[in-house]
Amino acid sequence: MDPSPKFNTVTGETGAGKSIMLGALGLLLGNRSETRVLFEENEKCIIEGTFDISGQPLRDIFASLELDYYDETIIRREISAAGKSRAFINDTPVTLDVMKTIGNFLVDVHSQRDTYLLGAASYQLRMIDGYAQNHKLLDIYKEIFKKYKKQETEFRNLQLQTDELNKESDYNHFLLEELEKAVLIPGELEELEEELKIIEHAEEIKSRLFECQELMENAEFSITSGLQQVFKNISQVASFSEHFHSLKSRVESCLLELKDIAKEIDNESHKVDFDKSRQEDVKERLGLLFQLIQKHHVHTDIELIEIANDLRVKVNKILNIDDELKQSKKQLDSLRELMVQAGDKLTESRKGVFSTFKSELESLLKELAMPFAQIDIQHQIIEPAENGMDKIIILFSANAGITPDEIKNVASGGEFSRLMFCIKYMLAGKTSLPTIIFDEIDTGISGEIALKMVSMMKEMASRHQVVAITHLPQIAASGNEHYFVYKENVNGRSLSKIKKLQQEERESEIAKMIGGDHPTQAALENARELLNR
Repeated sequence: MDPSPKFNTVTGETGAGKSIMLGALGLLLGNRSETRVLFEENEKCIIEGTFDISGQPLRDIFASLELDYYDETIIRREISAAGKSRAFINDTPVTLDVMKTIGNFLVDVHSQRDTYLLGAASYQLRMIDGYAQNHKLLDIYKEIFKKYKKQETEFRNLQLQTDELNKESDYNHFLLEELEKAVLIPGELEELEEELKIIEHAEEIKSRLFECQELMENAEFSITSGLQQVFKNISQVASFSEHFHSLKSRVESCLLELKDIAKEIDNESHKVDFDKSRQEDVKERLGLLFQLIQKHHVHTDIELIEIANDLRVKVNKILNIDDELKQSKKQLDSLRELMVQAGDKLTESRKGVFSTFKSELESLLKELAMPFAQIDIQHQIIEPAENGMDKIIILFSANAGITPDEIKNVASGGEFSRLMFCIKYMLAGKTSLPTIIFDEIDTGISGEIALKMVSMMKEMASRHQVVAITHLPQIAASGNEHYFVYKENVNGRSLSKIKKLQQEERESEIAKMIGGDHPTQAALENARELLNR
């Protein structure tokens, strides 16, 4: 399709497939895809749209999303047979969220669902914001609100952490004091266990070392004296052969090592002594260490030291956490103040358009044959939420003497359609949105009301591209271009198709909308009159 940049109408029998076009457009605007909508289940589906956005204030939006800007922007969606979806803007791969963000600035699709949403307070709030052109104020508020909620979460978590630390504080203090009093030394446990073994076997150790000394140095045929004789003999023949000289060096090394060993044994022998007092001290120290190890369910004194370090961090943290909590609360209060200030500005802007919104909407409704229509707006300040601090409920009455009530309680189908159309008309004048699509907004409408809607649509089409899917001949005849959706049976399979109608085809189609599949001459003349108008 290559619709007119002004006013386009789309007609066709119910079930002909008009929803397929809207479904495809929805995919370009970031809606989720399902493989069951694919015409060819085993082939890739491609949807592509070209948008002329020259003159639209979208350069900054593209820049903020790191996208290349072109006056003629191409948006493409690919869906594989397996159901995987890929999205592109000007051939740059993007996420569906980015596609949806850009789509919100390109097309406004009004569907039957939107008409029923009109009764929802959140939808009504968005309408007021659109009318007041609150986009910047709302963005500022939302950014602060997001920071506030994040800080609030951090503050709540810190509060919980403080409560937990306070519960454990006394016990942690006790455990830390106990470990610090023990004056833990890395590797001490192993050294004490070895020392205790030596003390408990001091007599045997001394006896064995004494015997070693005797064998090495003091006996008549000691090892040292024998090796000295060997060294002497080898020295006397060393000059005869290099091999003997090498042996002499080796024997000399052994002799030096042996003397060093003997000296070391003597030193160790003097160190070994059974000291009852020291034995008791070591046992007592080991008993304390083993008690702490068992208490903390570890195996070494190194692990005890690590536990002491962890406890020290926790104890120090409880000393500082009150300051952290105060600082966090201060930041939270500061953000709340900024949020409320931004919310107040948003509230004032919203309240500032209530009167104009009400009077303009009532005036438009009167033009659409609702002379007694009344609009009231209930406003209530609420706790800061994602979209501000306001709860707005639009009240409506179509008849004289009837007190306005919530829209969902009082509006009929035709009233809903007219009410929604007037609101869309009002909002269109506040935005530079390129394309507006109406999907059967004419439900429950006919005659002069339809002609007045046509006039309003054409006025909108002077500033926007308008596409109206309609069942009314008055609207169908008013488009700059008229598209017709129909079904064909090809090889036993129903295919939905769309074509742009030429003048004679438009006369025939509009005549059928007036008089049925076999229109009379009067219906044809009526169709020509509508087209000429």
